[in-house]
Amino acid sequence: MIQDPTLLATTLDAEFAEMSPLDRLKTLREKVKGRIVFTTSLGLEDQMLTHLIFGNDIKIDVVTLDTGRLFPESYDVWRRTEEKYGKRIHAKYPQAEALETLVDDQGIDGFYYAKEFRLACCGVRKIEPLGRALDGAAAWVTGLRGDQSQNRLSMPFASYETQKKLIKANPLLDLSREKIAHFCDDHGVPVNALHDKGFLSIGCAPCTRAIQPGEPERAGRWWWEDDVKRECGLHLPDRTMVSEGAGI
Repeated sequence: MIQDPTLLATTLDAEFAEMSPLDRLKTLREKVKGRIVFTTSLGLEDQMLTHLIFGNDIKIDVVTLDTGRLFPESYDVWRRTEEKYGKRIHAKYPQAEALETLVDDQGIDGFYYAKEFRLACCGVRKIEPLGRALDGAAAWVTGLRGDQSQNRLSMPFASYETQKKLIKANPLLDLSREKIAHFCDDHGVPVNALHDKGFLSIGCAPCTRAIQPGEPERAGRWWWEDDVKRECGLHLPDRTMVSEGAGI
């Protein structure tokens, strides 16, 4: 019988509400026929998911997008994670020619000067590599939490992405940061050293700062922009990504 991915996503979304994150991952792997990819930013939430996947030998590919502008601490936790679990976190890099053209056009840090420059940089360093990471995949796992931002609050546990033609699953959607931090501490999960320095959401080094007391969790991402719904484009609805130019 041919799977109807839209119907399957709806079914998973309903079932996930009563499951633990581990059971969500196991159910996803059981019900989805085909390759499943988890893309990790090497942050706290993603480290919990990596632990669950590697520690329970769930057949899900773990991939990171190495933009070339990551913090040294991110590479450190990448190495420590591979050492702990004895498994590889696979990398996707920007296309060399596209990256050279980007820097020639807008300068090495052109993203500070205009939002369209920043979106173009995210497009070359993140969006295009993500497309290659998900090529041929039947499902995509993310570490999104609903309380991270207003945009993410309305996301479901599972949905069918029409442009990417795959199921997107968010196994940690209803968990708090505190609960995830306790889990990582209790299970000895390697975590990024930047979290203890006020970096709650970690991306590229030039585009991330520590947050100040009272600021929301993602205030340190692209802080020079006025838009409160700042995203790189990886997790925006398909139509939004196109209209904002984030799908370059």
